[in-house]
Amino acid sequence: MKNLILYLAIVLSLSSVAQDKKAYQIFDKKGKKASYEKLLKAGEKSEVVLFGEYHDNSVVHWLQLELTKDLAENKDLVLGAEMIEADNQKQLDQYLKGEINQKQLDSSARLWKNYKTDYKPLVDFAKDKKINFIATNVPRRYASLVFKKDLVALDSLSVLEKSWIAPLPIEFDINLPGYKGMMSMQGGHAGEKMPKAQAIKDATMAYFINKNRKENSIFVHYNGTYHSDNYEGINWYLRNLDADIQIVTIAMVEQKDITKLEAEHYNKADFILVIDEDVTKTY
Repeated sequence: MKNLILYLAIVLSLSSVAQDKKAYQIFDKKGKKASYEKLLKAGEKSEVVLFGEYHDNSVVHWLQLELTKDLAENKDLVLGAEMIEADNQKQLDQYLKGEINQKQLDSSARLWKNYKTDYKPLVDFAKDKKINFIATNVPRRYASLVFKKDLVALDSLSVLEKSWIAPLPIEFDINLPGYKGMMSMQGGHAGEKMPKAQAIKDATMAYFINKNRKENSIFVHYNGTYHSDNYEGINWYLRNLDADIQIVTIAMVEQKDITKLEAEHYNKADFILVIDEDVTKTY
């Protein structure tokens, strides 16, 4: 009888552990556990939410959609994403208005390979709720041009092409830690080309976020976490455009143990989303 009671106690204990198993945990910038409710309330008080992601992580895409839906309950929103480039805004608008269908959007815009699983739900939510969705990223060919020939190469673009980029000249601070770190890539031979190609993306996303903000609304932006980690990138350029802008940043990391934020991730953002490293990838 004692053995049976012990056995049942063990089973119940294991069952409790299994029920408590979580795929993610939210922390504040100091490494203290935070709740989804706290994140939501902070978002509701902001003017811009920069939601950083790993592009292939299924949980972060789900949480982006959930946060967007919850923010829309009480606030007017504008949405935007790195994953759609500025010269595809016309096609995106046509889809949002119902003028073209998904197949036509697929054939006319340069959509990412994981668009249907990871970003289409966000775009379709905007379509259903009649929310503006902004294609914020610089067309990749211009980032490639900067990587090959430096920022001065953008001066030769046409007026139309320049309308898809942040106004020139682009301010660039090589002393920002994120950009400085990039210089060590490729065996230390990357020089300033790689960080400048990154900067043209960051500056352009910030420009289109700021340009399309609306009074008494929240602009929710989805981007690779590196573009806003450590309050740099998009965040830095936004504050150069408006020093008083109220921004909430969300960074994403993967860890084996999600119960404690690793020290290297402290101060990476206002909220750090830690996701179990074994979570299914979307591609």
